Amino acid sequence: MAVSLNDYINERFDITSKDIRTYSPLTLAYIGDAVYDLVIRSILVNRGNTAVNNLHKKASAIVKAPSQAAVAASIMEELTEEEKDIYRRGRNSKPHTKAKNASTMEYLEATGLEAVVGFLYLKGDTDRALDLIKLGLERNGLNL
Repeated sequence: MAVSLNDYINERFDITSKDIRTYSPLTLAYIGDAVYDLVIRSILVNRGNTAVNNLHKKASAIVKAPSQAAVAASIMEELTEEEKDIYRRGRNSKPHTKAKNASTMEYLEATGLEAVVGFLYLKGDTDRALDLIKLGLERNGLNL
C-alpha cells in the first residue's frame, strides 16, 4: 500500500500523527485549502508549459470562494455522512477573516469544502479527495 503524502511528511520530520477527529474545522480547512490549490495547480502545470500569469489566472478562477462553493453544492449528494458532518462543521465555523469578492455564505461553503478536502488528506484518503474535486469541477464546467 502506498504511503500518503501526509504520512510521508510525518515520517520524514519525525512527527507522531494525531487524531484528526480532534482538529478544529478551521484547521482542516487550512490544510484543505492548500491541498485543493495544489491539485488545481498540478492539473494546470501538467497540462503543458504556459506563461505563469496565465496559470495564475486560471487557478485563481477555480480556487476562489464562489467556485469552491459551487463545487461543494454540486457534490453534496455524493458525500458520506462523515464527510457531510465535516462539511457542516467547516461551513458553520467562525473564520476570523473576511472573504474578498465573495458573499459570506459562499466563503463559508468554500470553507466547508476545504475542511472536507483537509480531512480526507490528513486521513490518507487522497483518492477520495481527488474523486470529489474532479466530480465537482466536471459538474460545474470548470475546465482546466
